[in-house]
Amino acid sequence: MPFTANRAFKQAPRMLAGAKDMHYFTTDGRRIIDAASGMWCSNAGHCREPITQAIARQAATMDYSPPFQFGHPQAFELANRIAALGPEGLDHVFFCNSGSEAVDTALKIALAFHATRGEAARTRLIGRERGYHGVGFGGISVGGMVNNRRLFGALLNGTDHLPTTYDREHQAFSKGEPEWGAHLADELERIVTLHGKDTIAAVIVEPMAGSTGVLVTPKGYLQRLRTICDKHGILLIFDEVITGFGRLGYAFAAERYGVVPDMITFAKGITNGAVPMGGVLIRNDIHDAFMKGPEHIVELFHGYTYSAHPLACAAGLATLDIYRDEDLFARARKLEPLFADAVMGLRKEPNVIDIRTVGLTAGIDLAPRDGQGGLRGLTALANGFNEHDLMIRVAGDTIALTPPLIMSEAQIGEIMDKVAAVIRSVA
Repeated sequence: MPFTANRAFKQAPRMLAGAKDMHYFTTDGRRIIDAASGMWCSNAGHCREPITQAIARQAATMDYSPPFQFGHPQAFELANRIAALGPEGLDHVFFCNSGSEAVDTALKIALAFHATRGEAARTRLIGRERGYHGVGFGGISVGGMVNNRRLFGALLNGTDHLPTTYDREHQAFSKGEPEWGAHLADELERIVTLHGKDTIAAVIVEPMAGSTGVLVTPKGYLQRLRTICDKHGILLIFDEVITGFGRLGYAFAAERYGVVPDMITFAKGITNGAVPMGGVLIRNDIHDAFMKGPEHIVELFHGYTYSAHPLACAAGLATLDIYRDEDLFARARKLEPLFADAVMGLRKEPNVIDIRTVGLTAGIDLAPRDGQGGLRGLTALANGFNEHDLMIRVAGDTIALTPPLIMSEAQIGEIMDKVAAVIRSVA
């Protein structure tokens, strides 16, 4: 099982049999409130009929369409709608099947873009410590989570990492973007000086680092990164696999922060988790750089058997309809201060050493047990499911709360009561 303590799981399995709206249902008939949106992806809640019906209709009409040399209308319709939600000037979409594939796609496009412009020496890719960019070789190379990297050799050559933006001493118990930390973007200048600007292809960062424990971007940090990248001709990629589609109150976090990157990776929320799909939003001039030479020649030698899969496109279109019709991005903005206040109410619970909130997301750091890092977090996850009918995410000893955007104010209180009980249970 992926990212799972398999031996511990098999001793006490946590089995799911159904889902609807804010809840999962277990094989023994219990109703579990979902404070994790499945895995950051079911932003509109579970088993929404418009999505399930769209998938069924598409499966009965055309189950599969080859993406090499053929197309289908829903792929272009979905691409247009995603581009309309994104920053101005990012009007092209490359579809794949996951966030990991989206990241590797964006990194390859960055390398190829510079090569098409006669700057093939730009091969370095810069990530960030504690960053997570999926599990492809490109993603773990620019990623900065040690356990994701340690067993897999040298990975890609020529990668480097910015420092993490998180410093508990200066940022503890922050609601929204911390005041301290914008200067950490200036570390990119040091990396440029070390390697030479003409060797660096792209910088990739998450606007909010989710998988590592909800690390919120400091005020002004992304703006400074954009300025430095522009200065040195480096592409800036936002990994919005988690932050896209309402998690921070906007279609993309780029809008929240007023920063236009050169590419945006997305996945998860694009189909509400109902069918695997990912993709990359791409700046127009990057796309256009490939549209040269004889027209019968493939411009970009890259793709996947299931790119723009018809069922995924159907799910994506229905999902975007729900986001629009229920105004869920605005709903997330409205709930954000209520959610933040409620989470901060947990700060006096035993072993809580920090809380961070942004959008409808929170990270709660618990003090690790002596010599047993991660055990308190895993026990909290198990106790939440088994004893308190609660689903949470954990990263080591950090509890991550990422509930669906359809959550009611009453359910905020219900979730916090359950989380408080879980924290006490692992004291």
